[in-house]
Amino acid sequence: MTIPHQAVSARAFSRRSFITQASCFGAFYALAQTIPLASFAETVGIDSRVSSTPLVDKGFASVRKIGNGLYATISDPSKGRTTLCNGGFLAGTDGALLIEGFTTPAGASFQMDALRMVTQVPVKAALDTHYHFDHSMGNAFYGANGVPVWAHAAVAQRIVESYSPLQGAEKAAVLGPFEKRVADAKSDAERQHAQSDLGAITGVFQIANASVLALPNHPIDPARLPMSIDLGGLTAVLESYLGHSGTDVVVRVPEQNVVYTGDLLFSGWYPVAVDDKATISGWRATLAKFAAFDKDTLFVPGHGQVCGQEGIATIREVFDDIAAQAEKMFKAGVPVQEAVHRYVVPDKFKNFPIYAWGFTIGPTITKLYADWQVK
Repeated sequence: MTIPHQAVSARAFSRRSFITQASCFGAFYALAQTIPLASFAETVGIDSRVSSTPLVDKGFASVRKIGNGLYATISDPSKGRTTLCNGGFLAGTDGALLIEGFTTPAGASFQMDALRMVTQVPVKAALDTHYHFDHSMGNAFYGANGVPVWAHAAVAQRIVESYSPLQGAEKAAVLGPFEKRVADAKSDAERQHAQSDLGAITGVFQIANASVLALPNHPIDPARLPMSIDLGGLTAVLESYLGHSGTDVVVRVPEQNVVYTGDLLFSGWYPVAVDDKATISGWRATLAKFAAFDKDTLFVPGHGQVCGQEGIATIREVFDDIAAQAEKMFKAGVPVQEAVHRYVVPDKFKNFPIYAWGFTIGPTITKLYADWQVK
């Protein structure tokens, strides 16, 4: 299987813009009710920095203290799509930094309300860790409340290119190519994979047409990172890394060994790699850098539960497994279209959610093949 190449709308609905915007959000929307979140106790019961009692829990997301002035917002997609991704906030004595715009303005409002349960200091900014729908669609709340929205300099353009063509597009033109793939599937595996992709695209189409785009108004030049932000007794460091979207920015608090990674880390999930700017080699190099951080580092992933270095080790194992299976097929001369369907999820990862095959396994193998062919 390959990601479809054809345009699907007369409104400049390009392959890149359509597939990219579906890379994260659509699969969440389609599968949200079927994805249970691993219990918090199972994943972070051993770290004393993490509060055993949430500051607030609305089901779709909860907020917990994870350090001195540090809080993590953890979403549970099985209980609603208000937030979908993870985020959090940092609260110093002089100011606060909110992380993520989430899927909806209600999600951003939920996080702001949680912040106000802790402190009344002014909000310096809200940061989108990257441009994907589930991390940025709630930006409208920040705009309406005078909160500056920061993001990688390319985020605003990517939001417009990726999501505006869906708004008002004809449903048949958008979904037709994916429905055809289901009908034309030559095997049960291919049909199942195509069906999962159709579900993801259907969800993203519905949400895009029910949403208002709100763009960051404070672009961050990645060439000028890392950048330190003084919040008063608490310093956040913004850093840019390759991997998931080409617009990824993380928030580190080195003094407390805490990192908000955005989607550069999927904790206990298969990673989404469909974005046209995603780079598997770059992503694996980024994860190697994370693995070199202090052994006591606490990571707030874009999706899944808060974790320590074991979470980094696991996602590296996932990439290693996909690469190992793909390399055997590449050396055996198996065409990439066939290789993406032949991948077998090992028992150790059988409980890891897969958004949709064409957004996780498929593009990862396709990009690996492309790298090997160049070499």
